[in-house]
Amino acid sequence: MKSLFDSEALREINDRLEKLDENSARQWGKMTHGQMMHHCQGPLNIILKKDDYNLKPNWVLNTFFKKSLYNDKLWRQGLPTAKPFKETKDRNFNEEKSNLKSLLNEFQDRSDELGHEPHPSFGKLTKQQWGQMQYKHLDHHFRQFGV
Repeated sequence: MKSLFDSEALREINDRLEKLDENSARQWGKMTHGQMMHHCQGPLNIILKKDDYNLKPNWVLNTFFKKSLYNDKLWRQGLPTAKPFKETKDRNFNEEKSNLKSLLNEFQDRSDELGHEPHPSFGKLTKQQWGQMQYKHLDHHFRQFGV
């Protein structure tokens, strides 16, 4: 599984982000392009310590979902979204895309210091697992919009 801590995987994600626009065809789900851009910022905000979304340890997630965060199996379409990350407000695509780019740049700039803290819901993760989770989430939503 690719990791966002790998410079090549990060470059790939940035290249795919550049290809996303408001005309990218949604393959599944209900989120708009702008909502998806905003939603993708959540896990980056967690690892960058910008927001913890009031997440708490959750034994159900740890038991049934944690390993899927960083294994090689693609996430299926239509997975349920955790309540703090559900998007209901209209979002400006270009503004949210710019915000996501900024977070990815900050991730790259601060990569040496990231991935050592426990996740607020999933607890202890290795740095590699943090990076794989970040990559896998972005990959899932970029595939959702055809890139």
